[in-house]
This record gives sequence, structure tokens and C-alpha cells, in this order.
Amino acid sequence: MPASCCHSKSASKLFSFFASKSRKRFEKKGFEPSQRKLLAGLEQVGFNDTRVLEIGCGVGHLHQSLLEKGAYAATGVDLAPSMLAEARDWADERGLSDRANYVEGDFMEIDNEIESADVCVLDKVVCCYPDAEGLLQKSLAKTRRAYALTIPRDRWFVRLGVGIWNSLLWLFRSDFRSYVHDPRMIENRIIGDGLEKQFEDQTTAWLSQVYVRS
Repeated sequence: MPASCCHSKSASKLFSFFASKSRKRFEKKGFEPSQRKLLAGLEQVGFNDTRVLEIGCGVGHLHQSLLEKGAYAATGVDLAPSMLAEARDWADERGLSDRANYVEGDFMEIDNEIESADVCVLDKVVCCYPDAEGLLQKSLAKTRRAYALTIPRDRWFVRLGVGIWNSLLWLFRSDFRSYVHDPRMIENRIIGDGLEKQFEDQTTAWLSQVYVRS
């Protein structure tokens, strides 16, 4: 079995385990600091009347909040069925089901099935893939206007934390791993696709950026 397939299945199993916990956490505490920064960047560049594509959408709170604030429609892609079940349920509760569409699968494997969007969002998703450049290439190809992402900062303590997390995954016999990719490589790849950076902010561990096509 290809390594990418094992990684995808392990990721689906891992994130499905956290689905209900993710929703309960958001209902209790709201957005994480890095997510608030990402939303601030999107508000700065504007997203009214846009179609949003969120890759690795989880339980859906980010793109559903964009819908409530003025986006026209959204597609959420996630490889964890339990995450999407929570997202669909939440969309129904918030009266957004007619504007929110969900696709189950690994975006890297099903990108040909996904329509392009005005705004593409990857919140803590690039760090879930060993092939960051491949993910960037395929997601940028689906982006008409704005590209927003949050990635780990390249700091020793972040790498240490990721190393400990990966060691725990190994102990529990999971093939999933997290990655700290070079932020400079990521930025150069996005800019090389014809986008300009319009927003950047950071927390201790995370870097949030928003780019817009020239």
C-alpha cells in the first residue's frame, strides 16, 4: 500500500476521533487565537459574495462563520467522515445547509472533483501533509482570488513539540505524522503562482497569512 494512502487513512481515523471534541471545544471557547488572526486577514482582503473552499474543514466552524458574515457559498473538504457529520449537523442548526456543501476524501486524491473558488482556506492543513509543494500546487490551482493559510512557525520549540507529538503517534501505532515545512518555501511557492501577501500575523506557534492574486 502506498505511503500516501496509509497516511491518509491514519489521518482520517485520528481526526474522526477528535470530531465531537472539536465541536464541543469551539462551542465553549470559540476560535483559537490563530484562527481569529486568519479571519482578521480575510476580513481585511474581503470575502463578501464569494465562494469559499476550505480544505481540511474539520467540523466547519471557520467557513460557516464566513458564510454568516457575507460569503455566498462554501465547500468543505475533509477526509474524516465524523468531522463532516458534525459540520453538516452544525450547518443545519445554523441555517446554512443550503449554502454549505461537503465532500469527503483526501483533497490530494480528489482535487479533480473539486470546483474552483474565490477564496481558498487551509487552516493548519499544510502541516498534515508530507508533500507540501504538491498540496500548494493543487490548492492554488483551485484559487481564483484569495488564499489563506495557517502553518507552524519554524522555531526549535515548535519542532520539538511536533517531534513529541509524532513520537506519541508512533507509540499508538498511527502512520499519521505532522510536519514543520519551511515557511519561506511556502511563501515563495504562493508568490510564484501570481499572488501577493496582503496579511500576516502570528502566535507563539502559528503563522497566519492571506494572499491575493495580482
